[in-house]
Amino acid sequence: MKNVLISGASIAGTSLAYWLRRHGCTVTVVERAPAVRTGGYKVDIRGAALDVIGRMGLLDAVTARSTGMRVATHYDRKGRRVATMDADLFGGRAGDDVEIMRGDLNELLYDLTRDDAEYLFGDSVTAVSDDGLVTFEHAAPRRFDLIVGADGMRSNIRRIVFGEDARFVRDLGYYVSISTVPNTLGLDREEAVHAAPGRTANVYSTRQDDAAKALFMWASQPLSYDHRDTGRQKDLLAEAMAGVEWEVPALLGAVREADDFYFDSVSQVHMDSWSKGRVVLLGDAAYCASPASGQGTSLAIVGAYVLAGELAGGGGAAGYEREMREFVRVNQELGPVNVRGMVIGSRLALWFQLRMLRLLPYLPGKEKVVERIAGAIHRAAVAIRLKNYSE
Repeated sequence: MKNVLISGASIAGTSLAYWLRRHGCTVTVVERAPAVRTGGYKVDIRGAALDVIGRMGLLDAVTARSTGMRVATHYDRKGRRVATMDADLFGGRAGDDVEIMRGDLNELLYDLTRDDAEYLFGDSVTAVSDDGLVTFEHAAPRRFDLIVGADGMRSNIRRIVFGEDARFVRDLGYYVSISTVPNTLGLDREEAVHAAPGRTANVYSTRQDDAAKALFMWASQPLSYDHRDTGRQKDLLAEAMAGVEWEVPALLGAVREADDFYFDSVSQVHMDSWSKGRVVLLGDAAYCASPASGQGTSLAIVGAYVLAGELAGGGGAAGYEREMREFVRVNQELGPVNVRGMVIGSRLALWFQLRMLRLLPYLPGKEKVVERIAGAIHRAAVAIRLKNYSE
């Protein structure tokens, strides 16, 4: 029986814990946070990932916790409605796709695994030896047959074993920030969006949530800052959004008080190999597609299923890469394309996009327009044939 350490109680990590236990492994999950992370932002589950969620017996629970978003409305700088569209179309969802808060999905996966896997919260890995000996910040050293880095784009395991981020993280030329803010706009399962050249602000409130999330995305050259210095990051956000009107000044004030502030570059991870010795990388740590792809969560869920299955079936890390590489490639291609539609570079291009959105309900052949918006994401979401590893 394999003794496996997973670094990161992420969606990738908890999904992997479930499948490894199903295949008879002993699983330990180490997580820097003091508990499973709740809250967060909206994420989508599509295509093959929905199939995996169904195989885990979670489809009904996931659907029950869907965000229930209804509409997305674009506003001009003076707060006048410019265009309104269906929330699923705005999010590129079709058919059975489900949108859920990241924290809700994390809780469901944790509840599914908490009794079968050992969780070490408030700790992290400090070193990994070639023979599988792992040292921790707090826990005593232990030996594992396999170590999996499922700890995000800024992966600690990847840095320890493969090298610094600069070798693998590719900046797409944008930054993103997300925080919880008071729902002063009175949003009810809706998104309110304001775009200025090179900058976009989006506020939304989901079902059964009294607060709102404020999301900012903007084009930028690489910024220099300490990832632990949230005060400096809030300053950088304010500088980036300076001069943007609508509700943005008030939102920036609310963000100053937020205790769940998130700030990072919109980037991807590209690696020639996702494994080295006893170490394998999973999800964003190995192949982050960026938030702009809309497929990061689905890649994590599918990757966990495939990695566990290949390990159990004898394919190992090589089989995992063989099964996942094309799926990852197709989904990563979405990021650079999508982000240019999320943050419009010029005032003329912005005017044209908003006019098209306003006219969309009345256009002949609007189905083809919708297909161009959602079709690429759907095709990427099903660009893998899942094996049945239980056979």
